Amino acid sequence: MTTPQHSGEAITILKVDPRDDSGLVVMSPSQGTDGRLDDRHSAYHDNISPPLTWNGIEGAQSYALVVEDPDAPRDKPFVHWMIWNIPPEAGGLPEGVPLAQRIDPPHPIIQGRNDNGDYGWFGPMPLAGHGPHHYYFQLFALDQRLEMDPDTPLVELLNVLKGHTLAKGEMVATYEAPSRQ
Repeated sequence: MTTPQHSGEAITILKVDPRDDSGLVVMSPSQGTDGRLDDRHSAYHDNISPPLTWNGIEGAQSYALVVEDPDAPRDKPFVHWMIWNIPPEAGGLPEGVPLAQRIDPPHPIIQGRNDNGDYGWFGPMPLAGHGPHHYYFQLFALDQRLEMDPDTPLVELLNVLKGHTLAKGEMVATYEAPSRQ
């Protein structure tokens, strides 16, 4: 098995210091006990976002999620999903979040561009023979809703997260390219 080369840059969660160290617990029924994400969530298959749940943080006004793959063979981690203004009462996201810039107006959840150039989820698609990649589902409890449009790049989202994160947590899933048959 090949071990992937890591990008040279740290993932987002390592760059954000929350006000509270209690942390968030992020889970998905689509993650096996071995950490592997179900095939239906990969770009090799159905490419639908996985269902996620998390514990609530008192005082949170919204949540933001960034999913990155630092095993991608490039300088920066590959961004698979950026989504923010998730309501505090949501407690998670359903499977198959629509690929749209805005969800549920009039106070919409916003989805930014992934590194495939689309808005919303882009599932794992590691190179064949590259070994398993790690997908970091990084969740941030925020003290406000974010007034940012869907074309906001990750670096700008990161700067806002640095100033407004109450707590953070992550789930790490793995995925490897299907073997050729």
